[in-house]
Amino acid sequence: MNQKDMQQIPELDVAISSRVRFARNLESYPFSTRMTRAQGAEILNKVKKAMFSDKDAGFGKEFTYFEMNSMKPLDRQLLVEKHLISPEFADGKAERAAIISKDERVSILVNEEDHLRLQCIYPGMQLTEAWKRCDELDSRLDEKLGFAFDKYSGYLTCCPTNSGTGIRASVMLHLPALAMTGYIKSILETCSKVGVAVRGAYGENSEASGNMFQISNQVTLGQTEEEIIAGISNITSQISRQERMLRDELYKQNPNRFEDRVYRSLGLLQNARIMSSEESQKLLSDVRLGVIMGMIPGVDLKKISDLMLMIQPAYLQKLAGAELRPEERDQRRADMLRKNLGVGSLQ
Repeated sequence: MNQKDMQQIPELDVAISSRVRFARNLESYPFSTRMTRAQGAEILNKVKKAMFSDKDAGFGKEFTYFEMNSMKPLDRQLLVEKHLISPEFADGKAERAAIISKDERVSILVNEEDHLRLQCIYPGMQLTEAWKRCDELDSRLDEKLGFAFDKYSGYLTCCPTNSGTGIRASVMLHLPALAMTGYIKSILETCSKVGVAVRGAYGENSEASGNMFQISNQVTLGQTEEEIIAGISNITSQISRQERMLRDELYKQNPNRFEDRVYRSLGLLQNARIMSSEESQKLLSDVRLGVIMGMIPGVDLKKISDLMLMIQPAYLQKLAGAELRPEERDQRRADMLRKNLGVGSLQ
C-alpha cells in the first residue's frame, strides 16, 4: 500500500486497524476440547476441500494454506506479529492450519478454540468493510460445511461467551495523549461498564505496548451483528475524538515540552546502537504522534506502521535470514531504525 492509498483510509491518525472475527463450529462434531485427533484431521480436510478442491469455491485461489506443525517456529511467530494468527494458535499442534488471503486481510484458523475462526483485518476505521468481507466468507463456507446453530442460542461455540452471533469486532487505537495524561484509566473504566473490552495489541493478557489499545465487544448474544459493529464503531470514534482533542490541548499548553518529547524520541531512534523491542515501540509511538502533528517532514504514517512490524523479533530474524540471540536482535533493531529514520533518510 502506497502513501496515496494510506491517505484515503478513514481515521488512520488514531485507528491503526479494524478487525472482525467469527467463531464457528461444524455440526456433527464435538467441540475442540472433546474431539479426537482423528476428528480434528477430518475437520481440517473438510475445510481444505471446501476452500481449494471444490470448483464452485473459486475464492480459494486467493488464499494460501499453512499447516502449523509443518512450519518453523519462527515462521509461525511471524504470522502472530502480523496479527494473522493468535499466539495460542502458534504452538504448532497437529491438525491445525491457517488459510490466509494473499492480501493478508483475511485469515481462517482451523481447529483453534473453535473449529473455525474467520478473521478480516482492514487498516484504519473500516469495521463495516471488514465485517462485510467476513460475512461473505462465512456464508459461502456455511453452505459447504454446515455450521452448528441453535434457534435460541445462535451459533454454538466452545466458550459460551462467544455464542449467539459468535462475532468479535475490534479496533486497534493509538492513544498516546490519553496514556500520557492518565485519562486512559477513565476510558478503561467506562468501557468496562458498557461491556467493552480493552486489551493490548495481541489480545487477551497482552500489554498495551507503544500505547496501542484494542477495543472490542464482550457480548455476542442478544445483539445483531449490525448492532455490535455499530456499537464498537461508535465507542471507538468517541475515544478517537477525545485523543485528538487532548493531543491538541497538550501542544497548546506547552509546545516546547511536547516537541522535546517527540524530537528526543526521534533522536534516540536515529542514534542508538542497542534497542529493545519495548523501548523502540515506546519511542515509535512518540514519533508517530509527531508525524500526525506535522512535526517531522520526510516521515509518513506508512513508514511508522512498517517499522512497528519490522522491529518485532521474528520479523527481524526473517530479514537477517538467521535466528538471532536477544542481544543480536537489539543491535539489528537499532541498525534498522537508524537506517530508516536517520537524518539522510528523511530528506
